[in-house]
Amino acid sequence: MNVNPRKAAVIGCGYVGASIAFRFLQQGLFSQMVLLDVDRDRAEGEAMDLSDGLPYGAAMEITAGSYDDITDCALVVITAGANQKPGETRLDLIEKNTAILRAVLGEITAREFGGILLIVSNPVDVLTYAAWKISGYPRERVIGAGTVLDTGRLKQLMGEELKVDSRNIHAFIIGEHGDSELAVWSEANVSGLALEDFCRIRKRELRPEDFQRLYREVRDSAYEIIRRKGATYYGIAMAAGRIAECIVKDEHSVLPVSAVLDGQYGLEGLALSIPSVVGRNGLEDILEIPLSWEEDRALRESARQMQAAIGSLDLGAKVPAFPGV
Repeated sequence: MNVNPRKAAVIGCGYVGASIAFRFLQQGLFSQMVLLDVDRDRAEGEAMDLSDGLPYGAAMEITAGSYDDITDCALVVITAGANQKPGETRLDLIEKNTAILRAVLGEITAREFGGILLIVSNPVDVLTYAAWKISGYPRERVIGAGTVLDTGRLKQLMGEELKVDSRNIHAFIIGEHGDSELAVWSEANVSGLALEDFCRIRKRELRPEDFQRLYREVRDSAYEIIRRKGATYYGIAMAAGRIAECIVKDEHSVLPVSAVLDGQYGLEGLALSIPSVVGRNGLEDILEIPLSWEEDRALRESARQMQAAIGSLDLGAKVPAFPGV
């Protein structure tokens, strides 16, 4: 089972998939990229459009391909699925996107694939667990984009609030990538300085209502973007690019990806977005970070909702082989 560490594939060439492919081109992480979509013309068009920019970017071969072309990929990103519409939650997408995921995995598992699956389609935590369960791959090779995007949104908003570079903010959104997610305020800091100390030094104040406002803005951000422009795709493309960078460069970086839990926090039988060490082999370790009593309770409520969603799915049936995405 040969794996080319500089080859990736994106399955699903809608707004999200195309934006991720564009981000990969910008990063120069890969020398080969394969695009797949149920609409072959769409995949070919995206490959042609991206290739037009190669003289001004990294050396790369970008093609529209088939499942036979992805067997040696180090990373396969799955974005195929129905988009979240105005008024819908991510969990409203469960049944239709699980069916699409099952079809995609039927094609992948019918071939010798030894790389890592990165699930981006929503609801990402439910689909990450479903992908692990259906594929039979080791849990380290099946991860989801999780709350990497939500965490980025939190850092950006906190940076604006505190008048400091958002890259100096260290904080996590964990749990579901969705309405039951939570902010881990108890461990948030600015370049190692506790928030309370930073605010005292800079003569700024964060009141309880400020924390609640920031959390709500992060949680509801996707709804506000979808209401205004119909879809979100640039932010998640940046998040997926960051995860890919950790894998390709074997960074052993900590990111809140969606991971299948195996007793961490006393939870199992589900995937949640939890700070984890990510490297060349995918998921290296799931970190049990300290939580306040309120945060622990919120995480368990988020887990309860994810377990209920997973319980509504039939994940025991054998994966069928489908001819297309």
